[in-house]
Order: sequence, then structure tokens, then C-alpha cells
Amino acid sequence: MRRGLPLLRSWLGGRPAGPTGLRGLCNAAAAGLAAPPPGESGGGTKPNIPTFGFLFDIDGVLVRGKTPIPAAQKAFKKLVNSQGQLLVPVVFVTNAGNCLRQKKADQLSHILGVPISQDQVVMSHSPLRMFKRYHDKCVLVSGQGPLLDIAKYLGFCQPITIDILRETYPLLDMVDHDRRPKVLHLPAVELPKIEAVVLFGEPVRWETNLQLIIDVLLTGGCPGKPHHQASHPHIPVLACNMDLMWMAEAQSPRFGHGTFMVCLENIYKKITGKELKYEALMGKPSELTYQYAEYLIRMQAAQRHWKKPIQTLYAIGDNLMTDIYGANLYNRYLEEKNSRKGSQGRIQAKVAAGTRSATISQDDEINHTWQNELAPATVTSCRSVLVCTGVYNPHTEVPSDTRESITETVFHGHRDFRFDPALVEPDHIVPDVDAAVDLIYQLENFAPNQDTRTF
Repeated sequence: MRRGLPLLRSWLGGRPAGPTGLRGLCNAAAAGLAAPPPGESGGGTKPNIPTFGFLFDIDGVLVRGKTPIPAAQKAFKKLVNSQGQLLVPVVFVTNAGNCLRQKKADQLSHILGVPISQDQVVMSHSPLRMFKRYHDKCVLVSGQGPLLDIAKYLGFCQPITIDILRETYPLLDMVDHDRRPKVLHLPAVELPKIEAVVLFGEPVRWETNLQLIIDVLLTGGCPGKPHHQASHPHIPVLACNMDLMWMAEAQSPRFGHGTFMVCLENIYKKITGKELKYEALMGKPSELTYQYAEYLIRMQAAQRHWKKPIQTLYAIGDNLMTDIYGANLYNRYLEEKNSRKGSQGRIQAKVAAGTRSATISQDDEINHTWQNELAPATVTSCRSVLVCTGVYNPHTEVPSDTRESITETVFHGHRDFRFDPALVEPDHIVPDVDAAVDLIYQLENFAPNQDTRTF
């Protein structure tokens, strides 16, 4: 049984919240009741061969916007030896998608004072490398940052941005009067037919992106032509990052890409009367993201010649609906997979989660691709650790009417992920990332030897 979420349970009409609840757990830990430093658990120490790895969220755990959270540098001093080498495999799993992995690695190196490589970073769009059937097609990409560079790095040969689309068809972007074309003319060059839409992250001009993506969907990939209702089912849509909100320097969370997706889904349904369908949803809490992160953890262990297999992942995050939901969903997937070893049946994340189109409709191709490109997993469990420095607010009050359903009031997960109370219940709750490292070292009875490089 996890150290749970009594507040969530009370909202669901279950047993009443205890006197402390999550708030009390966070406050108690902050007051000095968190786990003792590594090596002081009283159970003796094990050899310095790690059999566990860390999956760190970034926003709300290590930084708030561009401002480092003080506990982050303190935590990472406990994760490296005197040569600056990590004592335990570490991967950063972020739903950000507006830059290349190397840039994110450079930012983390600067913030944490520890050398970080791009092979330790999983962006929300990283699993798109596996969607090779779209790499040779003309795809429309939406988001911000160096979109063409990101798309080409992932393997897409013919990406088109929203800016390229509006420059080719200037009559499509009419909301902003100051950007309306002064002279009406037909496009000099026709673009190739768009065969898929890839949503990397929230754009800057939402009205422009929403309008032009709808145009592409309602014209079968030919936005210069009139809308026609026969364009259903629409061309494939692949979306990265389902975060409804994220935590920056402001006192309250900010809109994330999930909010943009809510707008797109509802506009499409309002116009057509039909549901927008996704060919793929990736980034946390998708299983694909955790599979890729687990692979990178194993690669780090192999490079350091650590012989023992990595058996446990600890996913540290601040968002119940992405970090905690995703880690618990992946743990459920691992439990199902391990319980059915030897069988030929595939374990699918959408079955475990009870989703409608949760991760992929082309399951066969993607699953086989992952199996072929990623070595067999050794991890048997993924534990979720919630910190109180980001989106999660330990001071949330219980509604006066406890009969209210959380699925109708505060479920911030994506439309295609069914709410399950067990999936947003963290295994552990701590005040910050430094306390999380202390706790995990204690749980693993891991006493790092600062002078040991390989084992």
C-alpha cells in the first residue's frame, strides 16, 4: 500500500482524509522527518553496485522556469563522485519539446554543475524516432523553437512549419488584422500534400496554429482547397506532451501543450460533430517514454561496466497527472509483463490504463520496432516520488461536498487516458528533490563510495 492520497480519496467519496493528509506529510518531511542520509539506515551497507536508476522531471523539480530550485544542486552533489561521475544511472525525462536534446543537456549541466550528455535526456518528442513510416512523408509540425531542426533530427525528411504554410497560403491566417495580406493573390508554389500533423508543443500564436491545423484536417492535407466533411477519418495526428499545466516562476501553474490540445479537440468536434483521433500520444504519461528512458538507464550502466542489472526505477516529479500517473502506469505495465513471461501475448499500455486511443493505433509496428531497437528490459518496478516544489500543491483543501467526482472536477490528464485513482497515488511524498535522493538511498541501502569509478 502506498503512502497515499487521502485528499483524493475523500473527493472520490471514500474514507475521510486523515488529520495530516498530503500537506502534513510534506510539512513533516520539511521539518526534519524525511529519510536519514544514505548509510544510516541501521541495516548495514551493500556493495556500491547500483541496481536502481533515477528518472528526474525538470520543471517543478529542478527548476522553476529558468530559476534553479535550491535543493537541486544539493541533491546532485550526492549523486556524483569526486571525479564528477554519476554514482547511479540518471535520465532526465521532460515533456518539454521546444529544443534539441543537446541544448537541454547543456542547460542542465549549467544548472546542476554536473556534466550531462544528450543521451541522458528524454524529450517529449524522443519516441518519434520510432515512427519511421512517417519519416518520408510531408508532415506539418506545430510548436515553437527550431522546429525544422528538431523534426529532421528525429528522422522526418519533409517537415513543413505553420509559418511556411501561412506564407504559402496567406489568406488562411485572418484573425490578426495587422497580419492580413494587403494584396490578395494565389500561391506561387503549391506545397506537397500534407500526410500527417505532428504537435511538438504549445505554439506562440494559438489562433494561427488552431486555424491552420483545422484547415489541414478538414481538407485531407490540402489546406489551399475548401473544407469538405468527407475528410473523416482525418489524416494522422501525432502529439507530444499532454501536460495541461506546468510550473514556471509564477505563483500558479501556466498553460501547457495539453491545454492547446483541449482547444484543438473541441474546435474540431464543434465543427464536425466528430472526435479528433490521435495516431500517437507520447511524452509522460505514455509508456513509450518510459521504455525509452529505461533503455537509456541500462546503457549508462553498461558503459560504466556495472554488472548487476538495473531492477528499479525511481521517477521523481511534481505533477500527479503526468509524472505520478506515468510512473505508476509503467509500473503496472511491468507487473503485467513480468506476470506473463513466457507467453506470446503483448502487454499494451492502453489495456493497462483503460484508455481509448491512449498511445498508438499502429501497435504492431511500433512494438516490434521498440523490441528490435531496444535491448530486453531488466527493470521489474518503477516507483513514483512526488515533490512539493512544482505543480502539486500540498495546501489544496478538500471540497465541502465530498460526493463530487474527481473525474468531473480536477482530472487534468488527457481526454484519452481514463482516470484511475491508483495511478495518481505516489509511492512516496517528499518536500523536494534533495529529500527524494536521501529517501531513495535509504530505501536501496546504498552508501556511495566517492572514490569508486567502476565496479
